[in-house]
Amino acid sequence: MPAISRDEVAHLARLSRLALSDAELDEFAGQLDAILGHVKAVTEVAANDVPATAHPAATANVWREDVIEPGLTVQQALSGAPDAEGDRFAVPQILGEEQ
Repeated sequence: MPAISRDEVAHLARLSRLALSDAELDEFAGQLDAILGHVKAVTEVAANDVPATAHPAATANVWREDVIEPGLTVQQALSGAPDAEGDRFAVPQILGEEQ
């Protein structure tokens, strides 16, 4: 017996506001049934001795050392800007805000 019926696919399509033809309903019912079968097989795998993990590879602290490195000067940063005011980037006004 299939895990999902054609009527259930039609119901899901209505909820999703999808207009599906009869052929598409039949096709998707078969595809969704296969997907649900694979999910069921995965959930039945005996993995009681496998601890839950957030990542398949064991990882430790993977952060690099926080080292201060020189950055751009204000002049270097603003050198490629289309417009600048003082030591800041000048950008177009948005949302009708007053200056």
